[in-house]
Amino acid sequence: MNNRSLSRGDAVAIGAAVLLFIASFLDVYKIEFTGFDGSSASEGANAWESDLFPVLPSVFLAGILGAGLIVGSRFVPQPDREFGGLKLSQWGVALAVTSAWAALWSLGGGYGADVGAGLIIGLLASLLLAGVAVATPLVPALKAPLTSGPSPTGPAAPFGAQPPGYGYPAAGGAANVQQSYQPTQAVPAAPSGTDPNFQPFWFAVPASRPLYGEDGSPTPVAELAPGTWYLAVEQRGQALVAQTQDGRRGVLQDTSGIQRG
Repeated sequence: MNNRSLSRGDAVAIGAAVLLFIASFLDVYKIEFTGFDGSSASEGANAWESDLFPVLPSVFLAGILGAGLIVGSRFVPQPDREFGGLKLSQWGVALAVTSAWAALWSLGGGYGADVGAGLIIGLLASLLLAGVAVATPLVPALKAPLTSGPSPTGPAAPFGAQPPGYGYPAAGGAANVQQSYQPTQAVPAAPSGTDPNFQPFWFAVPASRPLYGEDGSPTPVAELAPGTWYLAVEQRGQALVAQTQDGRRGVLQDTSGIQRG
């Protein structure tokens, strides 16, 4: 299991799902009626009552399930598993948008009743969920990790002195990188055509980022997580060829905001 950090957008999605769950128990529609004696009264129904059953799966359950898939996709091995040609996170986004769309149409009712607080809150929550589901991959502030995790600026010590899977750059900087870092395969010399002045260096990423194969394959070979040091062994334009602690190599295409060791 790859326990990737939850993002700020994921936290908003969780909050929206909680609101949807609470709203499902509130009155979705209310009916006002007048008695024979002239007195008035109202009667409401929530989404769990049989008369309003279509509202439950189309608005509330769709949104809750969508949020669950979006957040749950952070905890499955990369690349995300696919079902029906879509990744789990993509199914989550689709269900979130479906929930908002159904909530908008449900405002019309069709039951000859007034809209209740449950549907109003459900509409707002589903719109929030759909918005954050679509925007999170595009907005850096929402992609940022919810928790910073272990600080990558720890004490200067060889990689082998740290707990498994976590490393720090050795004292002396890039000049001692190859001596302090002992992966399963040695760092090769830079191929011809690359910058001969390039020196390997340690770096950390500000958020989870995929590492693609050196052959240009669109499928990630690994994922770099914040709070861990990785070794840059080659530069290709704006991209870096990075190596993980277990010896896997790949191309980091998004190098914005990286922290050099």
